[in-house]
Formats: sequence, C-alpha cells, structure tokens
Amino acid sequence: MSLINPTNGGTVSDDHIKHARNFLSRFTVNGVAASDFDDLLNQLTSWDDWCRVWSERASVHEAMGREALAAGHFVSAADHLTRAAVTYHYGKYLFVQDMDQMRTAHARAVECLDLALPYMDPPGERVLIPYEGKHLAGTLRLPKGVQRPPIVLMTMGLDSTKEELLTFEATFLERGMAILAFDGPGQGEAEYDFPIRYDYENVVGPVIDWLTAHRQDVDTNRVGIWGISLGGYYAPRTAAFEKRIRACIANCGPYNWGALWDKLPGLTRDAYIQRSHSKTAEEAHEKAFQLSLEGVAEKIECPLFVIAGGLDRLCPPEDAERLAKEAKGETILLVIPDGNHVAHNRAYKYRNQSADWMARQLQA
Repeated sequence: MSLINPTNGGTVSDDHIKHARNFLSRFTVNGVAASDFDDLLNQLTSWDDWCRVWSERASVHEAMGREALAAGHFVSAADHLTRAAVTYHYGKYLFVQDMDQMRTAHARAVECLDLALPYMDPPGERVLIPYEGKHLAGTLRLPKGVQRPPIVLMTMGLDSTKEELLTFEATFLERGMAILAFDGPGQGEAEYDFPIRYDYENVVGPVIDWLTAHRQDVDTNRVGIWGISLGGYYAPRTAAFEKRIRACIANCGPYNWGALWDKLPGLTRDAYIQRSHSKTAEEAHEKAFQLSLEGVAEKIECPLFVIAGGLDRLCPPEDAERLAKEAKGETILLVIPDGNHVAHNRAYKYRNQSADWMARQLQA
C-alpha cells in the first residue's frame, strides 16, 4: 500500500511531539518506563525521528532480555522482553508516514513478545486463527490453577495491538479468567492484509468457532469481550449480533466514528486512512460512518459495562452515555470525571472494578 501523506498537508508537524506529551499516562500504565518516556520526549524535536528514537531505546531492553534468556534468567528475560515489545510498539503505533520504519519496529515488537511468552507469569502462547484465507495472530494465556476457565476476548483500538495489552490482561488472569488478545482487521499483524471492518461480529465469530473446535482447555460457553477506544465500538457491536458473548466491557469507544472525524487529531486520522486501506481522507471519512452503533446498541442484550472519561477529547463521554442508554441488557455506566481517553490517567478507578464485574458475569 502506498504511503499516505499526512492530513496536515506534507511534512509531519513538530506539533505532533507536543501532542505526544499527552501520552504519558497511557505509555507508563501499559509498561513503558517513566524515565524512558521523559528521556525520549525531551530528546525529540521532530516527529520524523519518533520511530527511530523509540526503537533505539527498545533495543536496549531487547538486548538485556536476550542476555538474560541466554543465561537462563527467565523471569528477568520476560520482564526485559515485554518492556522491549511495548516500547517498540509505541515507536510504530501512529508512525504511518514511513511504512518501512513502522514495519521494522512492529516486527521487533512481535518478536520480543513471542520470546517472552513462555516465561511470563502465567505463560502465554502465540496462536494463529484462520481467517479469510490467512490468519489472525493472538496471545492466549490461561490463569493458574483453574480448569477450563472462562475466557475474555480482548479487542484493541485503532492504534493498539496485542503487544500493548499485558497490564490489562493481568486484571482478568488474576481473577481466574483466560484471555485471548488478537490483532483483528486493521490492527497489528493483520493491518497489512485486512482493512478495518465495521461488522466486527464477523471477526469474533470465527475466533469463537476456532476456540470451540481447538481449545478444550477453555470454556467457550463462558465468553466475555472487552474493548478499548475503537475497540470500545467493536466490542458492543459484536455483542449486539454474536449471542455467544455472555458479557461486554466497552471503554471509551465512539458511538459514531465518522461523526467525530473533524475533531480527531491529525495523527489519528492518518492512522485510520492507512488502516482502513483508503486512498484518500475523503474515502476514509466516508468509511468511518459505517462504524456506528445507530440501530445497533438496542440489540445488545447481554450485561454491559461502559466506561467513559469525562475529559476524553477523542471519544466524548456523551457517546458512552448514549450507548448505555440504548442497550437493552443490564448496563453499568462508569463515567470518570477526571479521566482522559481510556482513562489511562485514572486506571485505578475502573480496571479492578470492571474485571471484578466480568468475573461475576462469567461465573459458571
């Protein structure tokens, strides 16, 4: 796919670096060392250097992980390699103006996580799920000491991938639930082969089919779904049509992505253009209107937990309130007044609470 020019009309503006300072809570709560974030943001003067600088720092963590692995220090290896994976991920996640750089950083993120998976606590497994003649890549992890646990499907957003979700995964694993975090169309490893699609039930359906056919170590009669940001649209959209879903968590998703288009940051629009496989911003904007819960939210019958950040400038809390109002099942709406997008800055106000709720819904 050809390189898309940024929507600001040419060379990426260094204003993007100023905008990136808003990422502090997201990066650090998901595993980036706070000192790395400060070092790199203070070092950067041009967005053009973003991927390179983050990749260089990630390579430091990767080297330590490989050294620990070679020495048989597996706990240390997992710690270093998972930090390398998320650091590489943040180097590539919105860097769509140089696809060669982005793909190189992405490949390193995937490789580092794969190296770490067997040594994580609990360990993980890389899985490949057949999908439209190719595969969706995912991470499957089972909780300790639980026979045939329920499972939570983890759907990420526009710019997140399975390499970013490890701290989110822990909240479910610690409560006896398995997790499957997978890169869907337009996400992570699948973004090169498959464009974003609005009808996400047709992605999750084959995933549940695969689990049912091939994984007797999880209970596919007890399936929950969780989504953040754009995944906060995918998850409730799926729950509306895929009735095997027992419970749904939607965190700071849009009600109608197209309606938000003009207020989105340039980096976000550029990423959507690329990952929807659109040729122009106009084409992408038109596609964005397909990602709407209009006439869909009212079909959600399973229990629903909706999270909103009161200060969210990407997906306003009014969108969450509308979803919660229209859903037909038992619904909890948690608005965090001082929360930013995905309320990363106030993770302690919803992560444990929503995971406890999911555990109750998926009890036998």
